[in-house]
Formats: sequence, C-alpha cells, structure tokens
Amino acid sequence: MRDLAVLNTFANAAGLKAEAVKLSILIPFYKDDPTELATALNPLIGARKDIEILLFDDGCPDPELNSRVKRTLKAMTAPARLITCEDNIGRSAGRNVLVSEAAGLWSLFLDADMMPSDDAFLSAYLERIEKDDFDAAFGGYETHTPDNADLALHAALSSTSDHSDAAKREAIGATAFCSSNLLVRTEMMRVIPFDTGFTGWGWEDIDWAVRAAKAHRLIHLDNPAQHGGLQAAEILLEKFRIGAENYARLLDRHPQLANLPGAKAARTLGAVPLQRHLRGLWAWLAKLEQAPMRLRTLAIKLWRASWTAEVLP
Repeated sequence: MRDLAVLNTFANAAGLKAEAVKLSILIPFYKDDPTELATALNPLIGARKDIEILLFDDGCPDPELNSRVKRTLKAMTAPARLITCEDNIGRSAGRNVLVSEAAGLWSLFLDADMMPSDDAFLSAYLERIEKDDFDAAFGGYETHTPDNADLALHAALSSTSDHSDAAKREAIGATAFCSSNLLVRTEMMRVIPFDTGFTGWGWEDIDWAVRAAKAHRLIHLDNPAQHGGLQAAEILLEKFRIGAENYARLLDRHPQLANLPGAKAARTLGAVPLQRHLRGLWAWLAKLEQAPMRLRTLAIKLWRASWTAEVLP
C-alpha cells in the first residue's frame, strides 16, 4: 500500500461526528463522477450516524470533479469522507486504502457508476449483518438495456455473465464474486487485502475471493446494485486486451482454476495456427452494430481468448 502521506482527507460535518460505525460504504473512483451514487445513498442512511460513506479519488485527474464531490458531501446529512490521492495507484491499491481508512466493522464496496437497486438496499445488508453467520457476501448486479446502441454489446455481455441469482452464483462459488457490491468484514479485508500485483483492469476480485474462501465463509445474496457503467465496444476490446496479463497471473497463482471457461477457451484457441491474425475480424464484428448480438458477443470473447492465449504458459 502507498504511504498514506500522499493522501488528503476531507470530511463533512456529520463525518466529523460519526461514532461506533457499523458499516462503511467504500466508493473508489477515477474520472467517474460518484456524486449521484452518494446522493442516492444519503436518504437510505437517513439520520443514522453508524453508517459512513468513504470515497477515494484515485489520482485526482479532474480538480473540478474533486471539488464537486466535496460540495456534494457538504450538503449531505450522512457521515461522509473523501480521500484524495496525489498519484494514480490503481484498483487494488485504492480499495486497500479505503479499507485501511474505514471506521466500520463491515465494509460495502460500490463502484462510482452504480446505484442502489431499491430503497431497501442498505437495510437488506444490515439485516443480514445481524445474523453474523458469514464473512463476505456478493449481492449481484442489474444492468438495464441502454438506449445508446454503442453500449448494447456491454449490456449483452453483462446480462449473460453477471446477472445470475444467488443460487446460481453459489453453485459457482468464489469465482462468481466481484469487487463491487461486495460486503465484507473490514478486519478480514485488512488481513486479506487485494493483491496489488494485479495492475490495470481485471481479475483482482476473483483472486481475492479464492484466497479468502480458504479460511472464511463467503456467500451470495440476492441484493443487486444497478450497474450503469456501460462502455463502448472499442473500450471493451482494449480492456480485454490489457486484462489478459492479469488473467494469466490469476491462473498462475491458482492452478486449480485451469478449467475455468476462459482458460479452456484460451488454450483451445491458442492451439489454432495463425489465430492471432483473426483478431482484426473479431474486433470488427464486435463493433458492428448491424450484426446479431450473439455474433458480436462471440467475437469479443474470441478476441479476449486470443490475447489470453498469448500470455498463458
């Protein structure tokens, strides 16, 4: 973790008075605007002082955004703090900083582009915390069909891979966990932090869950958050390309995951002569809005498998 000297902290009036915090809601962001999420959480927290919102601006690339977040927190009644880092330290390190600063016994990770699924979102988690029969829980996602055709591919991928109910995710186990809408005992997360060796995008959450499941009870719940951060096909292609190195790190650290569908697809495709020369075709099909969605999703999965094949031993 980076030296905390690089951090600056701002707290609103309620945040300066919070005591005996039960739940810290942790929201990392980098260029995304978290003010809509923070504003939506404020009435769900109400007059409670045992729930705090803790935001982390990873590198402050936009001073106006940082100022806007501070103005939003000042207007809120819920305890809230903003931590600003001078440098961009990445997804894993940023989440670890949030955990180190959290005052709550429990921590709930949410992405800046998420929204509560309904007014009972927080109370559902608080009721489950009272049972005290688990150490971490993933509540799931919801993604609505976008009006923007350029985002349709991402929505389709999310609906097939992320939108499983708790029973289906429970059957899969730890590899169905994500780092957002993740509820976890704060002390457990301090003992088992995210691995900062995962840089850029992807797979640090699966690595964390597989490690945590060895000694702690991880469960799946039906308490989804709305995931609004859909991205264009061009951005997805680049994220899947750079994420291949992280996927290889995941498999290297956890050889028992060699039979995951993505790993099997990469090994199979890697055995095809000259398969890398087909990447241009797959990228073109993935971006072709006129193509059937099943063909577009297949194309981007082949693109991801092709790049993964490059880095697998």
